[in-house]
Amino acid sequence: MDNNEEDASVSQPAVAASARRPIMRLLEQLGRKGTLRILWELRDGAPQSFRALRTSTEDMSPSVLNDRLKELRAAGIVELSGAGYVLTEAGGELVKRLTPLNQWANRWIE
Repeated sequence: MDNNEEDASVSQPAVAASARRPIMRLLEQLGRKGTLRILWELRDGAPQSFRALRTSTEDMSPSVLNDRLKELRAAGIVELSGAGYVLTEAGGELVKRLTPLNQWANRWIE
């Protein structure tokens, strides 16, 4: 390998594992404090205001709730409608796919 090839390979930024493996990116997102709780509280499809979400998430700190909602909106999982926060179509599909995991967890905890 000549110096030009070596320099090119060194200067290219390393691709994060989560970019190569979408499941890892999703699990990292879902593993953030409060994320799953927000999704679970929105699962019935009824819009919730920030205040209602804060109450239903057991008074999660406003800054954490705000950060998670921003992240979920940027990821296309939650949107802010005129009536409050709701799951997008993709968010609804995600929650639907988490439901069997919830059923498994209920059996496991017994």
